[in-house]
Amino acid sequence: MSTFAAVTVTVAGLTGKEPVHCSRNVIICPDSSLEEASKKGPYDVVLLPGGALGAQNLSESPAVKEVLKEQESRKGLIAAICAGPTALLAHGIAYGSTITTHPGAKDKMMTGDHYKYTEARVQKDGHLITSRGPGTSFEFALAIVEELMGAEVVAQVKAPLILKD
Repeated sequence: MSTFAAVTVTVAGLTGKEPVHCSRNVIICPDSSLEEASKKGPYDVVLLPGGALGAQNLSESPAVKEVLKEQESRKGLIAAICAGPTALLAHGIAYGSTITTHPGAKDKMMTGDHYKYTEARVQKDGHLITSRGPGTSFEFALAIVEELMGAEVVAQVKAPLILKD
């Protein structure tokens, strides 16, 4: 586990605690398996990362569906970035919401009438926050922090990051 903006973060791996090789040679080392992490919930937010293959794996996972359905049923915050929102579609989550995604995932998200689409860099709709991709990741993270901790904490976290307004 790690802490960001006084929020404890648990990185859960779909297949266990083994390192996950992501796109662009990024390696993520999960804190626990999704199965283990699910037992310790509920969580304030469930976040779905992006990447085409990662989003596909999330979309095909019955365990992810279970976590998302539970989070949605209790109106817990769900956040998804890049191609991550395609897992929402695959599991029938947040239908009717306004979402944004990586441009490469837009057509997939717009099959059927399940979502309203926007090209906003970060989109909040009820208990759902979506974002477009790596270039919007700071804004995405700060939107999540604001939802969980408030604007004052966002201001404290944002100041040393030297982000453009």
